[in-house]
Amino acid sequence: MTAEQVAVKARDLQLPGLGLGATLRLPASPRGIIVFAHGSGSSRFSPRNSAVAGKLNQAHFATLLLDLLTPSEEADRRNVFDIPLLADRLAFAVEWIDRQPELSYLPLGFFGASTGAGAALVAAARLRDRVGAIVSRGGRPDLAGPALASVSAPTLLIVGGNDEPVVEMNERALAQLRARKALRIIPGATHLFEEAGALEKVSEYAEEWFILNLTSRSGTAAAPAPAQ
Repeated sequence: MTAEQVAVKARDLQLPGLGLGATLRLPASPRGIIVFAHGSGSSRFSPRNSAVAGKLNQAHFATLLLDLLTPSEEADRRNVFDIPLLADRLAFAVEWIDRQPELSYLPLGFFGASTGAGAALVAAARLRDRVGAIVSRGGRPDLAGPALASVSAPTLLIVGGNDEPVVEMNERALAQLRARKALRIIPGATHLFEEAGALEKVSEYAEEWFILNLTSRSGTAAAPAPAQ
């Protein structure tokens, strides 16, 4: 490990009750925690989300990458696009976080990709002030429907410039959001951001957004004092 790298503890776990698989990455002195909501056909092992999570870990954000469905639920393709169900799972994950002494005090954000972005926005509308910021990567915020107007968390939409149908969907969703908001279009990038430098730009924008909005809303997170 070089002097510039941040030490990160990672562990795989299952959220009790529903048995959802998750990977928690916890850097030293975390400034917040980001819950990742993957898109259809993906999982917590998504290399793109893992890359973004790694960048956020180095910026002292804890990350929770989780599967929103169990293996048996994934077999029914209708569940993959059931936004209310996926939003329920994100809210369940936040409830779990709030029961963990090492995590519950941290400002919290959502990072959603594809359909996961729609679910993140619906969950954020429900959880209100518990969610401090949202970032969508190649997302479908339009799937949040009327919940968009109820989202209070600052929201950043990131879209590839060559992902034309999704660009239009994000522009329409942006107009419906009432919270602090921004749209970043990465020129030449397609839906999966596989082009050289595209995913790095996503990570850069996400890091900036979470630093600005989670720290400005909640200040510097302080761990609870140990019991006497």
